[in-house]
Amino acid sequence: MAGQGVERREVLRVMALAAAASGFGGFERWVFAHDHTAQHRHKADPTKSAKTYKPQFFTPEEYETITILTELIIPGDDTPGAREAGVSEFVDFMAASDPKVQYRFRYGLSWMDAHAHSLHTQNFRDLTTSRQTEILKHLAYKKSHRPGDEHGRDFFKLIREYTVMGFYTSRVGMEQLDCPTLKFYKASPACPHAESDPDHQHLRAQRG
Repeated sequence: MAGQGVERREVLRVMALAAAASGFGGFERWVFAHDHTAQHRHKADPTKSAKTYKPQFFTPEEYETITILTELIIPGDDTPGAREAGVSEFVDFMAASDPKVQYRFRYGLSWMDAHAHSLHTQNFRDLTTSRQTEILKHLAYKKSHRPGDEHGRDFFKLIREYTVMGFYTSRVGMEQLDCPTLKFYKASPACPHAESDPDHQHLRAQRG
């Protein structure tokens, strides 16, 4: 349910913020993709830690809803998803670090609960997964939009963007892309065009 893309300038902004977030020592699961120290620390199992993450901005109830939303947007099916990447931790830390989005998150979460109550007399986090998914479908897809859901659509766009960015700035997410920058080389690799391009002859692999 990740859906539409994110503007390039926003991706660059969040990449910079994610790099800064990597210095925070309170994460349980979320690990910045290019934090090589964290890579070794989580090498055995990147989804487990001796720590328990403590929300920096959201209340426990809000954080539970954020966790559910991120996992519905990027579920862990055949491959690790938002849960394994610790995306809810990233979203919480980013909200705590950026006062400009705090009201939008808090208002959006209140809207989700009020909307869920109007439909099913329960908070969003207490609904069955099928009912949660049905609510999100009407917020995520234009053909399913309903009048009166504008605030919900705005919030879903916000949480979707932060979920996608939290996932793909994490080590788990970048590994899904098989990103070459995550790989370590004992020696500098050769240029793949060395044989066909004489100008690249000097770029052969270094030998130890």
